[in-house]
Amino acid sequence: MCTTAASAAMLAGPVAAQDGFTRLGRIVLGFGGSESVAIDTPQAVTVLDQADIDREQATTVAELFDTVPGIQGIGSERVGGVSFNIRGVGELAASDESKIIVTVDGATKFYEQYRMGSFFSDPELYKQVEVLRGPASSTLYGSGAIGGVINFETKDAGDFITAGGTHALRFRGGYDSQGNEKLASAIYAFAPSEAFEAVFALNYRTAGNYEDGDGTEVPGSEFDAASGLLKAKYSFGDAYEHSLTASYSVWDSKADDTQYSQTGTLGAFGTIDRDIHDETLALRYEYPASDTPWIDLDVVLSYSDTNVVQEDASAPIPSPLFADGEYAYRTASLKIENTFELSMGAWENYVTAGVQYSHQDRVAETSMGPLGFHPEGTDEKIGVYLQAEFIWNDTLTIVPGVRADFVSLTPGDMVGGSGFGETLVSPKLAAHYQLNDTYAIFGSVAHTQRVPTLDEIYSSDADEPNSPDLDMETANSVELGVSGSWQGIFTPNDAVEVKATGFWSEIDDMIARDSTAGTPYYRNIDAAEIWGLEVEGAYESDFAFGRLAVSDVRGEDKSTGETPTSIPQRSLVLTLGGKAPDVGVEYGWRGKFYDDIDYGGGDAYDGYVLHDLFLDWTPQRGPMQGVTFGVSVDNVFDTAYRNSLAGDNGPGRSIGVSITKAFEF
Repeated sequence: MCTTAASAAMLAGPVAAQDGFTRLGRIVLGFGGSESVAIDTPQAVTVLDQADIDREQATTVAELFDTVPGIQGIGSERVGGVSFNIRGVGELAASDESKIIVTVDGATKFYEQYRMGSFFSDPELYKQVEVLRGPASSTLYGSGAIGGVINFETKDAGDFITAGGTHALRFRGGYDSQGNEKLASAIYAFAPSEAFEAVFALNYRTAGNYEDGDGTEVPGSEFDAASGLLKAKYSFGDAYEHSLTASYSVWDSKADDTQYSQTGTLGAFGTIDRDIHDETLALRYEYPASDTPWIDLDVVLSYSDTNVVQEDASAPIPSPLFADGEYAYRTASLKIENTFELSMGAWENYVTAGVQYSHQDRVAETSMGPLGFHPEGTDEKIGVYLQAEFIWNDTLTIVPGVRADFVSLTPGDMVGGSGFGETLVSPKLAAHYQLNDTYAIFGSVAHTQRVPTLDEIYSSDADEPNSPDLDMETANSVELGVSGSWQGIFTPNDAVEVKATGFWSEIDDMIARDSTAGTPYYRNIDAAEIWGLEVEGAYESDFAFGRLAVSDVRGEDKSTGETPTSIPQRSLVLTLGGKAPDVGVEYGWRGKFYDDIDYGGGDAYDGYVLHDLFLDWTPQRGPMQGVTFGVSVDNVFDTAYRNSLAGDNGPGRSIGVSITKAFEF
């Protein structure tokens, strides 16, 4: 990610962590102003790099999070049914998309539609993904990030031009036995001078319906999708410190006679012809002035358009739900952020100040007129924020922050109700203390508020009026954690890093759907508590590696005493692998262990275990030098299973292969 100008770093960890020797040692660019590494942030953060993304051979971006604690995709394996859950926040039956903030190159993405996912894209577009878990991220990204933040960063020309050339080509082909999925990808990068670079990428992916472990075909999971990226960076001024980056990414999928319900099979809803088109444009100006401590400027102007056109529904039900129509969210945003360095003596002090404006239009046009359950309108936000980082002697870091958002919702011309306005305040305090070269402790307290969405305020039907009197949701959260780093365990060059985070959140005035005739469409209900433990660990050496991700999320609906249906199954994901550097081979096994869960009222899910195998080979000499071959076998034993947050059974055994070749000249 192009650095968000905020933060100067908590680099108190061991050398291995600072060099990115393990996943926990990678630099986090979205935490604040400094180049903090994940293990040294006072927050649970995970950074996935290009190697992680390539190894997954993922069809959807949700699959990238299989090895990250505290986050998972929800909905279905269909490309049109992907949403996210972080720490038990995120449920398809609710308007939860606004509780998790998602960005692409700094542009905020948002979408919600009945029986559809919230994020449409292809993993091939990205070189890095950051997951910041918990509401402490609200300071920099927006009030209401109760679950957390996901930042996607698209590929750069510099990722391919590494050996002093000015041009690079990369071709990648892939095949997966599930649905006979095929991938073709081509990238061209060039950097004719130190001042300019650009990259062009084009991807095409197609697949038929996949089958679960029992051999049952999941209807509507077939797709054809094309995606592309155009990104250029121009640097100028003394030492080329000024930079202007423009990125444009697009994803498009057209499907005829696909399942109306993309988040889970629902035969009564029949099929429909649907065109999903998503595009993101971001212009970024950066100026980290080296000659003054007062300027580290980051400005992002962005536009996001997610558009769904559907027609020719087969459902026999005469409802606007199945009428020919167009649904869209179009968001324009400007974010201006600057970091001031105020260091003195043993203290390094950094203060990040910013302002953000966004204007979002919600579109819903059908052949049967306005939709009460998908009301049109506009959402305007102005946010101002301040975050400081006080670092004493590379040992103690204190991070206070506060944000205020001024929100205005306006219904469309054909929607009943008056405008809605609210002011939200999100303060936090976080701290990290390095006990010694091995151990550190950290913690945070955070308060955030989430304003109701257009959907929650203005939705209505003949029996249920809209909900103008909804209160904001309020979340109070606490995190406590410990991290450890060790080097030279089995060999002089190996390292182990572990970070464990305990968390607790109480969400008051939760907004929930109320289907009782005569009552408002949405209402505030009692509080919910969510608590749990995350453990992320990594081992790295010249010849072996390991990854550990433990996620234990629990919760209680205070009004019923039962477990909220947004709570995921407890899980442990363990990866063990080996490397043969002389011949360019990396191989491994991954086990995914999920516990059973009971939500009450007969709504229960069994636990399950999945085993995956993978091997990557990049010949180091001979005619195939520079070609990378990847082979993976997922769900080796063809286990039939359903995750508790999924609308369908997961895929059975799948065998994937990929071939990648890069040229630089």
